[in-house]
Amino acid sequence: MGLITLELQVSNPANPTVSRGVEFLVDSGAIYSVVPEAVLAALGISPLTEQEFRLANGDKIRRRKGLAVFRYGDRAGGADVIFGEKGDHNLLGALTLEALGVFIDPLKREIRPLPMMLA
Repeated sequence: MGLITLELQVSNPANPTVSRGVEFLVDSGAIYSVVPEAVLAALGISPLTEQEFRLANGDKIRRRKGLAVFRYGDRAGGADVIFGEKGDHNLLGALTLEALGVFIDPLKREIRPLPMMLA
């Protein structure tokens, strides 16, 4: 499919008017988004829990997890966020894409609005 990168604004749900721009690699195969812990700490976002993850090579790692608000253009949504550590990449995962109401068009390599339904 190729790589897609996007810059989004990340903020604390308790104070969404203060934000930081973060460039992400879009990874629809990832569940959660990963933001550097220094950015989250500067925004006053505290971890709520810790979770274990398995890497592609089979290794297991533990990372802290919290909540953040993500903005892309006129779209905003709240989603779980992983506190990235040294060596981790900034990833934009599926839960954040859904919270923003967008999806990846694999042919055009662009973000498109997700048809929203209340059923």
